[in-house]
Amino acid sequence: MNKIFEVPLYPYARHADQDAAAPVRRKVVVIGAGPIGLAAAIDLAQAGTEVVVLDDNDKVSFGSRAICFAKRPLEILDRLGCGQPMVDKGVQWNVGKVFFDDRQVYDFNLLPEEGHKRPAFINLQQYYFEEYLVNRVRELQEQGAPIEIRGRNKVSAIGTHPGHVTLEVDTPEGPYNLEAEWLIACDGAGSPTRQMLGLDFVGRVFEDNFLIADVIMEADFPTERWFWFDPPFNKGQSALLHKQPDGVWRIDLQLGWDIDKEREKRPENVIPRLQAMLGEDVKFELEWVSIYTFQCRRMEKFRHGRVLFAGDAAHQVSPFGARGANSGLQDTDNLCWKLQLVMDGKSPESLLDSYDIERIHGADENILNSSRSTDFITPKSEMSRVLRDAVLDLSEQYEFARPLVNSGRLSVPCTYDGSPLNSADALDGPERTRPGSPCLDVPLGDGFLLDKLGDKFVLLTIDADAPEVIEEAGVEVTRLALSIKDDKTLALKDRYLGKHESCVYLIRPDQHVAARRPSYDDNQFRHAIRRAIGKE
Repeated sequence: MNKIFEVPLYPYARHADQDAAAPVRRKVVVIGAGPIGLAAAIDLAQAGTEVVVLDDNDKVSFGSRAICFAKRPLEILDRLGCGQPMVDKGVQWNVGKVFFDDRQVYDFNLLPEEGHKRPAFINLQQYYFEEYLVNRVRELQEQGAPIEIRGRNKVSAIGTHPGHVTLEVDTPEGPYNLEAEWLIACDGAGSPTRQMLGLDFVGRVFEDNFLIADVIMEADFPTERWFWFDPPFNKGQSALLHKQPDGVWRIDLQLGWDIDKEREKRPENVIPRLQAMLGEDVKFELEWVSIYTFQCRRMEKFRHGRVLFAGDAAHQVSPFGARGANSGLQDTDNLCWKLQLVMDGKSPESLLDSYDIERIHGADENILNSSRSTDFITPKSEMSRVLRDAVLDLSEQYEFARPLVNSGRLSVPCTYDGSPLNSADALDGPERTRPGSPCLDVPLGDGFLLDKLGDKFVLLTIDADAPEVIEEAGVEVTRLALSIKDDKTLALKDRYLGKHESCVYLIRPDQHVAARRPSYDDNQFRHAIRRAIGKE
């Protein structure tokens, strides 16, 4: 097995900044070389922004950690140049099955429609994800992009000022000082940055613990998500099974609240639990074991002056539902184009307040769904358990009960309803591409729609006239012209046109819809552009 988490990928090397007479000021500093920090750095570097990533480690994460990556984050990763290796290595799946005791009560398909480039989900160990992101950083460096990762550079103190942030950084050769015009904190759930600034989470910590075990074994389970309520091998609790690459299987077992965590992680206690699930004759090897507690919490604000928080540093949710890393990637996708406009002087700093508004909306949506999942998986009273079990029994035969079953509402992209960047919907079109929504992919004759949209402002026209280029408030918007006569699958009509014969969409750099109308109106779309960049 390729144990890449044992090899330094960005080893410590002395930098000229450590020998400077006065602290060097960098454009953007990212704290944390995990998936979210690296994604933010790549996004900014692709736009030509100087970015330095500081991490107290020099390797990728140990253990699989986040493993489920949803369709929308994969589309974001395509834009960052590393979606394909993720999909090539990952285990693709669309189907999930739910069991009650030893009975399958129903199954579901997360992507029943055709015409999408990416699958509903892939399973892939986080250490591979981080490796592919580091590889992408290396590619950008070879192309001359201003991006670097400094391993074993631990930020030990932070000072905030109106125009910059000061950092004290510890290294194997002693400390040095650094300045950043902007600081993005992606340093995980325990975020030292958050602690150094005296900030905290608000929300709930649930009284339950779950054992995670990565198990290496040969097994003929299908490539599906299997979830058990009250299984024979873990009575009164729950269990989850996922397949990963390299013959690794992720198993989650609910343990309850009053446990000795260190004791439960010992192999002599883990192995009998797994044998009870898999069978005494199944041969397996433990690769990684951890215990987690359900938490649904977030910071009250993600932006604090020139310090911006993203990923687990900003919010935490329960793992069931795969909302952690997936929502973190949507954080950076939302943040980086806005920060770029601010740094380029094309938008006021107040545009960054929309990052707070939109991604807090996303975090609250995730926390709501995650909390409901947790309450269903771990009933807090006997009456709640009776009700849950009745729903599970009914779902085996009656379709109406199945939407009530909650084994972890799986990650879906957030629609920013009510965002100050949206223009009023002027098209009575498909609900799922209303303003604030992420664009839906569509197969075209020469590729897929999202690949053509890229990471710029785009005017998407379908059988409508419009200028090839619009320049407004310093922002250039290019036209992508499509026609329904080329819509062989009818996906374009179904997802964008609806009952109309033509339409025009204004698409943001993060591929969310900012405005839409049946036809091009110069005045209205210029207003929509100004609104989308925070100038109205």
